Amino acid sequence: MTALPQHNQDPGQLWEAQDDPGDGELDLEQRHALRRVAGLSTELEDISEVEYRALRLERVVLMGVWTDGTLAMAENSLRELSRLAETAGSQVLEGLTQRRSRPDAKTYVGAGKARELAAIVAEHGADTVICDGELTPGQLRSLEGTVKVKVVDRTALILDIFAQHARSKEGKAQVELAQLQYLLPRLRGWGESLSRQAGGRAGGGGTGGIGTRGPGETKIETDRRRIRSRISRLRREIGEMSVGREVQRGQRRRHAVPSVAIAGYTNAGKSSLLNRLTGAQVLVDDSLFATLDPAVRRAKTPSGWPYTLTDTVGFVRHLPHQVVDAFRSTLEEVADADLILHVVDGSDADPRLQLAAVREVLAEVGAGGVPELVVINKADAADPIELEGLRLAEKQSVIVSARTGEGLDELQAEIERLMPRQYREISVVIPYARGDLLSRAHDEGEVLAVEHGSDGTELTARVPPGLAAELAGFARAGLSG
Repeated sequence: MTALPQHNQDPGQLWEAQDDPGDGELDLEQRHALRRVAGLSTELEDISEVEYRALRLERVVLMGVWTDGTLAMAENSLRELSRLAETAGSQVLEGLTQRRSRPDAKTYVGAGKARELAAIVAEHGADTVICDGELTPGQLRSLEGTVKVKVVDRTALILDIFAQHARSKEGKAQVELAQLQYLLPRLRGWGESLSRQAGGRAGGGGTGGIGTRGPGETKIETDRRRIRSRISRLRREIGEMSVGREVQRGQRRRHAVPSVAIAGYTNAGKSSLLNRLTGAQVLVDDSLFATLDPAVRRAKTPSGWPYTLTDTVGFVRHLPHQVVDAFRSTLEEVADADLILHVVDGSDADPRLQLAAVREVLAEVGAGGVPELVVINKADAADPIELEGLRLAEKQSVIVSARTGEGLDELQAEIERLMPRQYREISVVIPYARGDLLSRAHDEGEVLAVEHGSDGTELTARVPPGLAAELAGFARAGLSG
Protein backbone atom coordinates (compact mmCIF):
# COMPACT_ATOMS: atom_id res chain seq x y z
CA MET A 1 0.00 0.00 0.00
CA THR A 2 1.38 3.41 -0.93
CA ALA A 3 2.46 5.52 2.04
CA LEU A 4 1.04 8.94 2.71
CA PRO A 5 3.09 11.72 1.00
CA GLN A 6 5.47 13.59 3.31
CA HIS A 7 5.07 17.34 3.82
CA ASN A 8 8.67 18.02 2.69
CA GLN A 9 8.00 16.66 -0.82
CA ASP A 10 7.94 19.13 -3.66
CA PRO A 11 4.59 19.81 -5.43
CA GLY A 12 5.42 17.51 -8.33
CA GLN A 13 6.19 14.57 -6.07
CA LEU A 14 3.02 15.20 -4.04
CA TRP A 15 0.83 15.26 -7.16
CA GLU A 16 2.35 11.98 -8.35
CA ALA A 17 1.71 10.34 -4.98
CA GLN A 18 -1.93 11.40 -5.01
CA ASP A 19 -2.38 10.03 -8.54
CA ASP A 20 -0.96 6.62 -7.59
CA PRO A 21 -3.62 3.90 -8.13
CA GLY A 22 -2.87 2.54 -4.67
CA ASP A 23 -4.24 5.72 -3.08
CA GLY A 24 -7.76 4.54 -3.83
CA GLU A 25 -7.26 1.66 -1.40
CA LEU A 26 -5.73 4.01 1.18
CA ASP A 27 -8.65 6.41 0.83
CA LEU A 28 -11.11 3.56 1.41
CA GLU A 29 -9.15 2.38 4.44
CA GLN A 30 -9.14 5.88 5.90
CA ARG A 31 -12.91 6.18 5.39
CA HIS A 32 -13.41 3.00 7.41
CA ALA A 33 -11.06 4.25 10.13
CA LEU A 34 -12.45 7.71 10.80
CA ARG A 35 -10.92 9.34 13.88
CA ARG A 36 -12.24 12.23 15.92
CA VAL A 37 -10.08 15.33 15.77
CA ALA A 38 -9.69 16.61 19.30
CA GLY A 39 -10.74 20.18 20.08
CA LEU A 40 -13.26 20.63 17.24
CA SER A 41 -16.48 19.55 18.94
CA THR A 42 -18.81 22.29 20.14
CA GLU A 43 -20.92 19.89 22.18
CA LEU A 44 -20.13 20.53 25.83
CA GLU A 45 -19.64 17.70 28.29
CA ASP A 46 -21.71 19.52 30.92
CA ILE A 47 -25.30 19.34 29.66
CA SER A 48 -26.36 22.13 32.05
CA GLU A 49 -24.23 24.61 30.09
CA VAL A 50 -25.93 24.06 26.74
CA GLU A 51 -27.91 27.03 25.46
CA TYR A 52 -29.17 26.06 22.01
CA ARG A 53 -29.71 22.39 21.44
CA ALA A 54 -30.87 20.92 18.14
CA LEU A 55 -33.01 17.86 18.81
CA ARG A 56 -30.99 14.76 18.04
CA LEU A 57 -33.47 12.05 18.84
CA GLU A 58 -31.79 8.71 18.25
CA ARG A 59 -32.04 6.29 21.19
CA VAL A 60 -34.73 7.38 23.60
CA VAL A 61 -36.46 6.36 26.82
CA LEU A 62 -40.04 7.55 27.35
CA MET A 63 -41.28 8.79 30.73
CA GLY A 64 -44.90 9.57 31.60
CA VAL A 65 -46.62 10.76 34.76
CA TRP A 66 -50.10 9.31 35.21
CA THR A 67 -52.19 11.81 37.16
CA ASP A 68 -55.79 10.99 36.19
CA GLY A 69 -57.87 8.57 34.16
CA THR A 70 -57.28 4.85 33.89
CA LEU A 71 -54.09 2.87 33.46
CA ALA A 72 -55.18 2.00 29.91
CA MET A 73 -55.45 5.72 29.08
CA ALA A 74 -51.96 6.35 30.49
CA GLU A 75 -50.53 3.48 28.44
CA ASN A 76 -52.29 4.69 25.27
CA SER A 77 -50.83 8.14 25.81
CA LEU A 78 -47.33 6.67 26.09
CA ARG A 79 -47.93 4.59 22.93
CA GLU A 80 -48.86 7.79 21.12
CA LEU A 81 -45.69 9.42 22.45
CA SER A 82 -43.77 6.43 21.08
CA ARG A 83 -45.30 7.00 17.62
CA LEU A 84 -44.41 10.68 17.84
CA ALA A 85 -40.81 9.80 18.73
CA GLU A 86 -40.57 7.32 15.86
CA THR A 87 -42.00 9.92 13.47
CA ALA A 88 -39.19 12.25 14.59
CA GLY A 89 -36.65 9.56 13.70
CA SER A 90 -35.98 7.98 17.09
CA GLN A 91 -35.46 4.44 18.29
CA VAL A 92 -37.61 3.88 21.37
CA LEU A 93 -35.81 1.66 23.91
CA GLU A 94 -38.10 1.76 26.94
CA GLY A 95 -41.32 3.35 28.17
CA LEU A 96 -42.12 4.06 31.83
CA THR A 97 -45.01 5.58 33.72
CA GLN A 98 -45.36 6.78 37.31
CA ARG A 99 -48.60 7.22 39.24
CA ARG A 100 -48.70 10.59 40.99
CA SER A 101 -51.37 13.07 42.04
CA ARG A 102 -49.40 15.74 40.20
CA PRO A 103 -45.97 15.99 38.48
CA ASP A 104 -43.10 16.77 40.84
CA ALA A 105 -42.43 20.52 40.85
CA LYS A 106 -38.66 20.02 40.69
CA THR A 107 -37.90 16.91 38.63
CA TYR A 108 -41.31 16.03 37.09
CA VAL A 109 -41.10 12.39 38.28
CA GLY A 110 -39.75 12.78 41.80
CA ALA A 111 -36.18 12.41 43.04
CA GLY A 112 -36.29 8.64 43.58
CA LYS A 113 -37.86 7.88 40.21
CA ALA A 114 -35.39 10.25 38.54
CA ARG A 115 -32.47 8.21 39.94
CA GLU A 116 -34.16 5.00 38.78
CA LEU A 117 -34.66 6.56 35.36
CA ALA A 118 -30.97 7.49 35.23
CA ALA A 119 -30.04 3.85 35.83
CA ILE A 120 -32.33 2.66 33.03
CA VAL A 121 -30.90 5.29 30.66
CA ALA A 122 -27.36 4.12 31.46
CA GLU A 123 -28.35 0.46 31.09
CA HIS A 124 -29.80 0.97 27.60
CA GLY A 125 -27.23 3.50 26.43
CA ALA A 126 -29.92 6.07 25.62
CA ASP A 127 -29.03 9.62 24.68
CA THR A 128 -32.44 11.25 25.27
CA VAL A 129 -35.37 11.09 27.67
CA ILE A 130 -38.76 12.21 26.33
CA CYS A 131 -41.38 13.20 28.90
CA ASP A 132 -45.09 12.88 28.16
CA GLY A 133 -45.99 16.44 29.14
CA GLU A 134 -44.75 20.01 28.98
CA LEU A 135 -41.96 20.60 31.49
CA THR A 136 -40.98 23.91 33.03
CA PRO A 137 -37.42 25.19 32.44
CA GLY A 138 -36.57 24.27 36.04
CA GLN A 139 -37.88 20.72 35.66
CA LEU A 140 -35.87 20.24 32.47
CA ARG A 141 -32.63 21.39 34.11
CA SER A 142 -33.15 19.36 37.30
CA LEU A 143 -34.07 16.15 35.47
CA GLU A 144 -31.13 16.54 33.08
CA GLY A 145 -28.82 16.99 36.04
CA THR A 146 -29.96 13.61 37.40
CA VAL A 147 -30.21 11.45 34.26
CA LYS A 148 -27.09 13.03 32.65
CA VAL A 149 -28.60 13.03 29.15
CA LYS A 150 -30.76 15.45 27.21
CA VAL A 151 -34.39 15.72 28.32
CA VAL A 152 -37.10 16.67 25.80
CA ASP A 153 -40.76 17.24 26.58
CA ARG A 154 -43.81 16.43 24.46
CA THR A 155 -44.12 19.99 23.17
CA ALA A 156 -40.54 20.15 21.88
CA LEU A 157 -41.01 16.76 20.21
CA ILE A 158 -44.15 17.87 18.35
CA LEU A 159 -42.46 21.10 17.27
CA ASP A 160 -39.51 19.09 15.95
CA ILE A 161 -41.86 16.94 13.84
CA PHE A 162 -43.56 20.06 12.53
CA ALA A 163 -40.16 21.48 11.55
CA GLN A 164 -39.39 18.31 9.57
CA HIS A 165 -42.72 18.36 7.69
CA ALA A 166 -43.15 22.08 6.91
CA ARG A 167 -42.83 22.67 3.17
CA SER A 168 -44.42 26.01 2.23
CA LYS A 169 -42.99 29.40 3.16
CA GLU A 170 -45.95 30.07 5.45
CA GLY A 171 -45.70 26.64 7.08
CA LYS A 172 -42.00 27.11 7.83
CA ALA A 173 -42.65 30.57 9.28
CA GLN A 174 -45.45 29.22 11.47
CA VAL A 175 -43.25 26.40 12.79
CA GLU A 176 -40.35 28.78 13.49
CA LEU A 177 -42.69 31.10 15.37
CA ALA A 178 -43.97 28.25 17.52
CA GLN A 179 -40.43 27.05 18.25
CA LEU A 180 -39.22 30.52 19.26
CA GLN A 181 -42.23 31.03 21.52
CA TYR A 182 -41.36 27.73 23.20
CA LEU A 183 -37.63 28.53 23.42
CA LEU A 184 -37.89 32.06 24.83
CA PRO A 185 -38.64 31.17 28.46
CA ARG A 186 -36.17 28.25 28.33
CA LEU A 187 -33.02 30.13 27.35
CA ARG A 188 -30.01 29.40 29.50
CA GLY A 189 -26.49 30.82 29.67
CA TRP A 190 -23.26 29.06 28.64
CA GLY A 191 -21.81 29.48 32.13
CA GLU A 192 -21.41 32.57 34.26
CA SER A 193 -18.43 33.90 32.28
CA LEU A 194 -20.69 34.65 29.30
CA SER A 195 -23.59 36.03 31.35
CA ARG A 196 -21.85 38.73 33.35
CA GLN A 197 -23.62 42.04 33.67
CA ALA A 198 -21.68 45.04 32.40
CA GLY A 199 -20.47 47.55 34.96
CA GLY A 200 -21.81 50.62 33.18
CA ARG A 201 -19.37 52.69 31.09
CA ALA A 202 -17.32 50.44 28.83
CA GLY A 203 -14.25 52.65 29.19
CA GLY A 204 -14.07 52.48 32.97
CA GLY A 205 -15.82 53.64 36.07
CA GLY A 206 -17.42 50.27 36.79
CA THR A 207 -17.16 48.84 40.26
CA GLY A 208 -16.75 45.24 39.18
CA GLY A 209 -13.18 45.56 37.93
CA ILE A 210 -11.49 43.90 34.98
CA GLY A 211 -13.73 41.59 32.96
CA THR A 212 -17.07 43.00 34.10
CA ARG A 213 -17.29 46.04 31.81
CA GLY A 214 -19.20 45.43 28.58
CA PRO A 215 -22.12 46.45 26.35
CA GLY A 216 -24.60 46.77 29.20
CA GLU A 217 -26.56 43.51 29.06
CA THR A 218 -25.90 39.82 29.52
CA LYS A 219 -25.60 37.44 26.59
CA ILE A 220 -28.86 35.75 27.52
CA GLU A 221 -30.63 39.13 27.51
CA THR A 222 -29.21 39.81 24.06
CA ASP A 223 -30.55 36.45 22.87
CA ARG A 224 -33.98 37.16 24.34
CA ARG A 225 -34.11 40.55 22.63
CA ARG A 226 -33.17 39.00 19.27
CA ILE A 227 -35.76 36.24 19.66
CA ARG A 228 -38.52 38.75 20.54
CA SER A 229 -37.55 40.80 17.48
CA ARG A 230 -37.67 37.67 15.28
CA ILE A 231 -41.07 36.67 16.75
CA SER A 232 -42.49 40.11 15.89
CA ARG A 233 -41.12 39.85 12.34
CA LEU A 234 -42.54 36.35 11.84
CA ARG A 235 -45.99 37.39 13.08
CA ARG A 236 -45.96 40.29 10.64
CA GLU A 237 -44.92 38.01 7.74
CA ILE A 238 -47.55 35.38 8.60
CA GLY A 239 -50.18 38.13 8.80
CA GLU A 240 -49.20 39.34 5.32
CA MET A 241 -49.27 35.80 3.89
CA SER A 242 -52.69 35.12 5.40
CA VAL A 243 -54.13 38.05 3.42
CA GLY A 244 -54.01 35.98 0.23
CA ARG A 245 -55.98 33.17 1.87
CA GLU A 246 -58.54 35.66 3.16
CA VAL A 247 -58.94 37.05 -0.39
CA GLN A 248 -59.59 33.53 -1.68
CA ARG A 249 -62.15 32.91 1.06
CA GLY A 250 -63.81 36.23 0.21
CA GLN A 251 -64.10 35.21 -3.44
CA ARG A 252 -65.69 31.90 -2.47
CA ARG A 253 -68.17 33.68 -0.21
CA ARG A 254 -68.97 36.19 -2.94
CA HIS A 255 -69.69 33.40 -5.40
CA ALA A 256 -71.57 31.50 -2.66
CA VAL A 257 -69.44 28.38 -3.11
CA PRO A 258 -69.93 26.30 0.06
CA SER A 259 -66.79 25.40 1.97
CA VAL A 260 -66.22 22.04 3.65
CA ALA A 261 -63.19 21.59 5.94
CA ILE A 262 -61.65 18.25 6.86
CA ALA A 263 -60.45 18.27 10.47
CA GLY A 264 -59.43 15.52 12.81
CA TYR A 265 -56.75 13.73 14.74
CA THR A 266 -53.35 13.31 13.15
CA ASN A 267 -53.06 10.18 10.99
CA ALA A 268 -56.84 9.66 11.00
CA GLY A 269 -56.86 9.52 7.18
CA LYS A 270 -57.87 13.09 6.28
CA SER A 271 -55.62 13.39 3.22
CA SER A 272 -56.71 9.96 1.96
CA LEU A 273 -60.32 11.06 2.25
CA LEU A 274 -59.58 14.30 0.36
CA ASN A 275 -57.97 12.31 -2.45
CA ARG A 276 -60.95 9.93 -2.61
CA LEU A 277 -63.54 12.73 -2.78
CA THR A 278 -61.71 15.01 -5.23
CA GLY A 279 -59.26 12.83 -7.16
CA ALA A 280 -56.43 15.00 -5.82
CA GLN A 281 -52.89 13.74 -5.29
CA VAL A 282 -52.22 15.14 -1.83
CA LEU A 283 -49.40 13.45 0.10
CA VAL A 284 -50.61 10.42 2.06
CA ASP A 285 -48.20 8.97 4.59
CA ASP A 286 -48.64 6.61 7.52
CA SER A 287 -46.99 9.03 9.94
CA LEU A 288 -48.07 11.72 12.33
CA PHE A 289 -48.44 15.29 11.03
CA ALA A 290 -47.74 14.38 7.38
CA THR A 291 -49.91 17.37 6.36
CA LEU A 292 -49.10 20.86 7.66
CA ASP A 293 -50.00 23.08 4.72
CA PRO A 294 -53.74 23.31 3.98
CA ALA A 295 -54.81 21.95 0.59
CA VAL A 296 -57.99 23.37 -1.00
CA ARG A 297 -59.63 21.35 -3.79
CA ARG A 298 -62.86 21.61 -5.78
CA ALA A 299 -65.46 18.90 -5.40
CA LYS A 300 -69.08 18.25 -6.40
CA THR A 301 -71.98 16.52 -4.68
CA PRO A 302 -73.73 13.60 -6.41
CA SER A 303 -76.25 16.10 -7.84
CA GLY A 304 -73.47 18.28 -9.24
CA TRP A 305 -73.40 21.04 -6.60
CA PRO A 306 -69.86 22.46 -6.39
CA TYR A 307 -68.07 23.07 -3.11
CA THR A 308 -64.51 23.44 -1.86
CA LEU A 309 -62.86 20.79 0.31
CA THR A 310 -59.97 21.85 2.58
CA ASP A 311 -57.48 19.50 4.22
CA THR A 312 -56.01 20.90 7.45
CA VAL A 313 -53.24 20.16 9.93
CA GLY A 314 -53.94 17.22 12.22
CA PHE A 315 -54.58 17.64 15.91
CA VAL A 316 -53.28 15.64 18.84
CA ARG A 317 -53.91 15.38 22.57
CA HIS A 318 -52.31 18.27 24.44
CA LEU A 319 -51.51 20.11 21.20
CA PRO A 320 -49.02 22.83 22.25
CA HIS A 321 -50.62 26.24 22.58
CA GLN A 322 -47.65 27.65 20.62
CA VAL A 323 -48.78 25.56 17.64
CA VAL A 324 -52.40 26.71 17.90
CA ASP A 325 -51.24 30.33 18.10
CA ALA A 326 -48.78 30.05 15.20
CA PHE A 327 -51.22 28.13 12.95
CA ARG A 328 -54.23 30.27 13.85
CA SER A 329 -54.36 31.88 10.39
CA THR A 330 -54.39 28.41 8.79
CA LEU A 331 -57.00 27.07 11.21
CA GLU A 332 -59.29 29.95 10.23
CA GLU A 333 -60.11 27.83 7.19
CA VAL A 334 -61.98 25.54 9.58
CA ALA A 335 -63.70 28.35 11.48
CA ASP A 336 -64.99 29.90 8.22
CA ALA A 337 -66.26 26.62 6.78
CA ASP A 338 -69.95 25.82 6.21
CA LEU A 339 -69.43 22.21 7.29
CA ILE A 340 -66.69 20.30 9.13
CA LEU A 341 -65.92 16.70 8.26
CA HIS A 342 -64.54 15.53 11.60
CA VAL A 343 -62.47 12.46 10.68
CA VAL A 344 -61.72 9.97 13.45
CA ASP A 345 -59.71 6.73 13.30
CA GLY A 346 -62.25 4.00 14.04
CA SER A 347 -59.45 1.48 14.63
CA ASP A 348 -57.79 3.57 17.34
CA ALA A 349 -57.69 2.25 20.90
CA ASP A 350 -59.71 5.26 22.14
CA PRO A 351 -61.43 7.16 19.31
CA ARG A 352 -63.66 9.08 21.75
CA LEU A 353 -60.57 10.66 23.27
CA GLN A 354 -59.52 11.71 19.76
CA LEU A 355 -62.91 13.35 19.18
CA ALA A 356 -62.68 15.25 22.48
CA ALA A 357 -59.13 16.47 21.78
CA VAL A 358 -60.06 17.80 18.32
CA ARG A 359 -63.23 19.51 19.55
CA GLU A 360 -61.21 21.26 22.25
CA VAL A 361 -58.94 22.83 19.62
CA LEU A 362 -61.86 23.64 17.30
CA ALA A 363 -63.53 25.57 20.12
CA GLU A 364 -60.26 27.41 20.79
CA VAL A 365 -60.06 28.70 17.18
CA GLY A 366 -63.74 29.71 17.05
CA ALA A 367 -65.02 26.73 15.05
CA GLY A 368 -67.11 25.18 17.82
CA GLY A 369 -70.38 26.36 16.29
CA VAL A 370 -69.76 25.12 12.73
CA PRO A 371 -72.01 22.16 11.70
CA GLU A 372 -70.11 18.88 12.08
CA LEU A 373 -70.34 15.51 10.39
CA VAL A 374 -68.28 12.81 12.12
CA VAL A 375 -66.55 10.55 9.59
CA ILE A 376 -65.50 7.29 11.25
CA ASN A 377 -62.62 6.18 9.02
CA LYS A 378 -60.58 2.97 8.65
CA ALA A 379 -63.66 0.73 8.86
CA ASP A 380 -61.68 -2.02 7.12
CA ALA A 381 -59.29 -2.24 10.08
CA ALA A 382 -61.68 -1.60 12.99
CA ASP A 383 -63.76 -3.84 15.23
CA PRO A 384 -67.37 -3.80 13.87
CA ILE A 385 -68.80 -3.72 17.41
CA GLU A 386 -66.66 -0.70 18.32
CA LEU A 387 -67.69 1.02 15.07
CA GLU A 388 -71.37 0.52 15.79
CA GLY A 389 -70.97 1.83 19.33
CA LEU A 390 -69.20 4.93 18.03
CA ARG A 391 -71.87 5.49 15.36
CA LEU A 392 -74.63 5.32 17.98
CA ALA A 393 -72.74 7.73 20.25
CA GLU A 394 -72.32 10.25 17.42
CA LYS A 395 -75.80 10.92 16.04
CA GLN A 396 -74.59 12.72 12.91
CA SER A 397 -71.95 10.29 11.65
CA VAL A 398 -71.05 7.97 8.80
CA ILE A 399 -68.70 4.97 8.67
CA VAL A 400 -66.21 4.86 5.77
CA SER A 401 -62.91 3.45 4.62
CA ALA A 402 -60.87 5.87 2.56
CA ARG A 403 -58.59 2.99 1.59
CA THR A 404 -61.27 0.66 0.16
CA GLY A 405 -63.96 3.21 -0.73
CA GLU A 406 -66.53 1.70 1.64
CA GLY A 407 -69.23 4.18 2.72
CA LEU A 408 -68.10 7.01 0.45
CA ASP A 409 -71.45 7.17 -1.39
CA GLU A 410 -73.26 7.62 1.92
CA LEU A 411 -70.73 10.26 2.94
CA GLN A 412 -71.26 12.26 -0.25
CA ALA A 413 -75.03 12.07 0.20
CA GLU A 414 -74.67 13.37 3.77
CA ILE A 415 -72.44 16.23 2.60
CA GLU A 416 -75.09 17.24 0.06
CA ARG A 417 -77.85 17.02 2.68
CA LEU A 418 -75.99 19.25 5.13
CA MET A 419 -74.71 21.71 2.52
CA PRO A 420 -76.20 25.21 2.78
CA ARG A 421 -78.53 25.81 -0.19
CA GLN A 422 -78.16 29.33 -1.51
CA TYR A 423 -78.43 28.69 -5.26
CA ARG A 424 -81.07 30.19 -7.57
CA GLU A 425 -82.48 28.65 -10.72
CA ILE A 426 -82.17 30.90 -13.78
CA SER A 427 -83.16 30.66 -17.45
CA VAL A 428 -81.25 33.09 -19.67
CA VAL A 429 -79.91 33.69 -23.18
CA ILE A 430 -76.21 34.51 -22.95
CA PRO A 431 -74.69 36.32 -25.96
CA TYR A 432 -71.88 34.44 -27.63
CA ALA A 433 -69.58 37.34 -26.80
CA ARG A 434 -70.07 36.59 -23.06
CA GLY A 435 -68.67 33.09 -23.02
CA ASP A 436 -67.07 33.95 -19.67
CA LEU A 437 -70.50 33.95 -18.01
CA LEU A 438 -71.32 30.55 -19.48
CA SER A 439 -68.00 29.21 -18.23
CA ARG A 440 -68.71 30.53 -14.72
CA ALA A 441 -72.13 28.89 -14.73
CA HIS A 442 -70.44 25.55 -15.43
CA ASP A 443 -67.75 26.12 -12.78
CA GLU A 444 -69.83 27.65 -9.99
CA GLY A 445 -73.29 26.15 -10.46
CA GLU A 446 -75.26 23.23 -11.77
CA VAL A 447 -76.14 23.43 -15.49
CA LEU A 448 -79.55 21.85 -16.19
CA ALA A 449 -79.92 22.51 -19.95
CA VAL A 450 -77.95 24.21 -22.76
CA GLU A 451 -79.11 25.04 -26.29
CA HIS A 452 -77.38 27.15 -28.91
CA GLY A 453 -79.71 29.57 -30.72
CA SER A 454 -79.32 32.42 -33.17
CA ASP A 455 -79.10 35.08 -30.42
CA GLY A 456 -76.81 33.18 -28.07
CA THR A 457 -76.66 30.25 -25.68
CA GLU A 458 -79.93 29.38 -23.97
CA LEU A 459 -79.01 28.29 -20.46
CA THR A 460 -81.04 26.84 -17.62
CA ALA A 461 -79.01 26.38 -14.44
CA ARG A 462 -78.83 26.74 -10.68
CA VAL A 463 -76.15 29.30 -9.76
CA PRO A 464 -74.97 31.30 -6.74
CA PRO A 465 -76.82 34.57 -5.97
CA GLY A 466 -73.90 36.72 -7.13
CA LEU A 467 -73.78 35.12 -10.57
CA ALA A 468 -77.59 35.11 -10.79
CA ALA A 469 -77.56 38.90 -10.33
CA GLU A 470 -75.03 39.31 -13.16
CA LEU A 471 -77.15 37.11 -15.46
CA ALA A 472 -80.44 38.84 -14.58
CA GLY A 473 -80.16 41.17 -17.59
CA PHE A 474 -80.14 38.21 -19.96
CA ALA A 475 -83.31 36.57 -18.62
CA ARG A 476 -85.63 35.14 -21.26
CA ALA A 477 -89.03 36.81 -21.55
CA GLY A 478 -91.70 35.24 -19.35
CA LEU A 479 -89.15 33.26 -17.28
CA SER A 480 -87.96 34.12 -13.79
CA GLY A 481 -84.27 34.80 -13.27
